[in-house]
Amino acid sequence: MLEGDTLSRCRKCPRLASFRDETRARYPDYRCLPVPALGADDTKIVIVGLAPGLHGANATGRPFTGDFAGILLYNTLYRLGLSNQPQSEAVGDGLELKGCRITNAVKCVPPANRPTGVEIQTCAPYLTAELARQPTGGVIIALGRIAHDAVLRAFKQPLSHFRFGHGARHDVGGRVLWDSYHCSRYNTQTRRLTEASFVAVFEAALREVS
Repeated sequence: MLEGDTLSRCRKCPRLASFRDETRARYPDYRCLPVPALGADDTKIVIVGLAPGLHGANATGRPFTGDFAGILLYNTLYRLGLSNQPQSEAVGDGLELKGCRITNAVKCVPPANRPTGVEIQTCAPYLTAELARQPTGGVIIALGRIAHDAVLRAFKQPLSHFRFGHGARHDVGGRVLWDSYHCSRYNTQTRRLTEASFVAVFEAALREVS
């Protein structure tokens, strides 16, 4: 398995490793390590984000925990019965996922939240291994274009055949891929993504596995 200790020791991307070191020097209480997925391997719903947030998952060590993007995500999961509580504030807060798993295309926090193409490719084996453990017939929800493309590459699918779009549905590698705009502060504050449109994607995904 590629996760666990192997992931936590990963320094394959020099820019990301250096940025983590610099961030740890500024914020000694932050975890500042690659962030593993949250949830069981064999769940039928896998949610794929972009990368850990600087003051969120990079600090807490749990995806979408402690940052703005996690507010809408975890509230939606709770609303749809996929978690036991509507907030994810810190490791050890009692949060448990139900039938879903959350991960990122890139496991380390990137400067300005923008990983390079090389960094995305270098990190790809971790996501590929995760998705290989998901049962066929499952559903993947990609939060944003980078996550969408990373999922396609994990299944060795040509990007040109599957166009990203909010609410778009694709049959990929024995799974169903649903696209959503990322639940970032920018997307929600500009109303590019609304709570209703975000929830609608998750409701559609749930119907696939119910």
